Amino acid sequence: MSTMSFAYAGLIGGMSSVFAQQTIPLCKPPNAGEYLLLVVSPTANNQKQLRSALPPELKTITCKYLNETVTRVGGFNKIDDANRWARYVSNIVGLSAIITTRPTTAAVQPQSQPQPQPQSPQQTVSYNPQALGEGYAVLVDYYNRPELVNSVQQLVGGNVGFVSYGQRPYLLAVYTTNQSEAYNTLQKLNNGGFVASIVDSRKVILLRSTVRL
Repeated sequence: MSTMSFAYAGLIGGMSSVFAQQTIPLCKPPNAGEYLLLVVSPTANNQKQLRSALPPELKTITCKYLNETVTRVGGFNKIDDANRWARYVSNIVGLSAIITTRPTTAAVQPQSQPQPQPQSPQQTVSYNPQALGEGYAVLVDYYNRPELVNSVQQLVGGNVGFVSYGQRPYLLAVYTTNQSEAYNTLQKLNNGGFVASIVDSRKVILLRSTVRL
């Protein structure tokens, strides 16, 4: 085969790869009251390993969550079940998982169109972005409604931070290395009607340690 043919084949292969990446659908949100497991699996090998490790009755779909390629595993009705499978995936396959949920009776409703420049809550400390360390971060999607800060503070019984995750702003309800504390906070937020997620805190950028209205 000629050099031009090799180059052409490489170009087509690259275009096919880009096309394949672009066709990954966005992840569907969890149903009301459902705990959803999103396993970060950027490569085809990751996805294959994960599917081989999970029982067939667990439905898996490859999709996009923020800027991550993940495998969506649903749907769990109890946080303990989602937590158990998250630990299993981490121990057996070595992949990190995000647990997210949607309240049965939502206290906040998503906007129909995302805002290009979400309004941030007022800050009590100077701007000094830094990555969080190892552990768990419980994030609250506040849907451009900074007035929710006080409600989240009252529910978690402490200060609320302001962070960036996947190039999107969130309220930081809890940052901890204690897994039980993180999952208890997630369940408390869900019961309170907030849309919350547990993520790997190493991928979270802390923008403000404490916020207020």
